Parts: sequence; C-alpha cells; structure tokens
Amino acid sequence: MEQSRKKAKKKIWPWVVGILGLLAVGIGIYVFMVFNSLSNTLEEMHEPIDREVSEKRTEEVVFEDKDPFSVLLLGVDEREGDQGRSDTMVVMTVNPTEKSTKMVSIPRDTYTEIVGHGTTDKINHAYAFGGIEMSLATAENLLDIPIDYVVQVNMEGFQDIVDAVGGVDVNNSLAFDDFATGNIHLTGEQALAFVRMRYEDPRGDFGRQDRQKQVLQGIMREGASVNSLVNFKDIFGALGDNVRTNMTFDEMVDVQANYRDAVGTVDQIIVKEGYGETINGIWYYMMDDAELTEIQSTLKNHLGV
Repeated sequence: MEQSRKKAKKKIWPWVVGILGLLAVGIGIYVFMVFNSLSNTLEEMHEPIDREVSEKRTEEVVFEDKDPFSVLLLGVDEREGDQGRSDTMVVMTVNPTEKSTKMVSIPRDTYTEIVGHGTTDKINHAYAFGGIEMSLATAENLLDIPIDYVVQVNMEGFQDIVDAVGGVDVNNSLAFDDFATGNIHLTGEQALAFVRMRYEDPRGDFGRQDRQKQVLQGIMREGASVNSLVNFKDIFGALGDNVRTNMTFDEMVDVQANYRDAVGTVDQIIVKEGYGETINGIWYYMMDDAELTEIQSTLKNHLGV
C-alpha cells in the first residue's frame, strides 16, 4: 500500500513541475510583452522641448537624489487647421521628502503676460501662439517657479484613455445634462463631457477643476488596478496616441522608483479669490495679487527654491 502511494506521488510530481514550468514561462512572456509595449509606448510619448533646464533653476533636477520637481499638465483642445488651445492647465510640484504632491489648476481665462509673444492675454492662448514651450514659459512666469516637465494630453483622445481603463467612477455634486448627482460611472465620451462643462456650473471654472481632478484620479486608480493588466495593449495604445511629454523613459523609471510615496498624497490648491473683468469686450479672470503671492510662496517652499 505504501509503495503504491509513493509510485502515485512520483507520477504526479512530473505533471506538477511541468505545469509550474509552463506557468512560469507564460508569466515571463506576458511580463516581457507588457514591458516591451510599455517601453515602446513611452518612447512614442517622448517629445523633447527646446531647452535642457528651466531658467529659474541653478542646477538640474537629479531623481536619484530625490530632488523635488514640477510638472505642467496641458489638456489641449486640438482643432483641424488650427494649433488649438490649452483646455486645461494644471501645475504639480512633487516633494519626496515631505511625501506629498501639490496641485494647482490655473483658470483658463487668467489674464497674464504671454511670454515670448509680447502680449497680455488669456493664459490658454499661449498654446495657440507658441505651443508647449510658450505655455511652459507663461506658466513659469505667472507662478514664478521652475517647471521641469510638461505632459500634453489631446482632449479628443482623452476619452480613449478612459475607455481603455474600463471607465471611471466619480462623485458628482451637481446634476446637469444627463449626469445625476452621487456616485456615477463614466465612459470615455461621458468623461469628456463631464470635465468640459462649465457654463451650467455656478462655480464656473472652479467646479470644472474639481471634476477634472476626480476623473484624473479615477484614471490613475483604474490604471493601477489588476484588471488593467489584461487591457494593457489598449491602455498603452491610447497613451501613445494622445500623450506627449519631455520626460524620458529612464526618468519615468527613476520617478517610479524614488517618488512613489510623494504621489500618493495630493494637496489641491484652489484659486478662488480673483474676479472677472471685461476688457475691450472680452471677459478675463484676474487673479488676486495676495492669493497669487501666497500660491507662489507655497510652491517655492515645496520645491525648495
């Protein structure tokens, strides 16, 4: 009896080892495919800009030393036969020592100097006049901080990114169009309409900023989930088609390795003390000087500059 059990075990083990071996090979192939697709996507997303370092920095950011850094997120409304305009401008500062990220959304109608164009206009026109570089220089001038990296997202393709992660869940505080209040699930097309609406919102751009933040956080949450691994080709494809950044693949790897704790806590700085003013028949948002100074100081301290 004992001998027959031993024989049975000997027969079973080769099958177990074989199955585990095949499983290990399968996982290895899958990981390779994911990494290969990721590296190809990040190379496709990489788009250098015409400068090596911000003029407001004396030394370049070193990720291995965990230096604080900043990013400008540009949501661009591209139009046929037109450069388009930046529909969304968000500046983020990341400090790994404090384990925090600060985020300020600049109202698109903010009246400010358009650096390199010699005019004062709505800040979202900077992209139409001079693309990423002019938007970057103008945001740096307004906030008086160095901005190290820029990420540009095509808003028309934004819905593809949302669909690729399986949609996002948000908590809506204002009923409008087909959007009810409370917890709702959004497809890509719905998410785009959700973040773009502002005229029906009594808070205007400020309510819009809250909706943008919710959708962005939803994308990051869903993108990091286990389920998204199954859809990695769709996700990487959507990112490659619609996102451009001056951050290299190696820099992204360094950020992932050294700054994970910092991006887990996001403190939103709300611009709220300004006022509207009409100049030559055009409405502009005028930032409150005292509030702007306070925001500049907060971001400088967070960056250690």
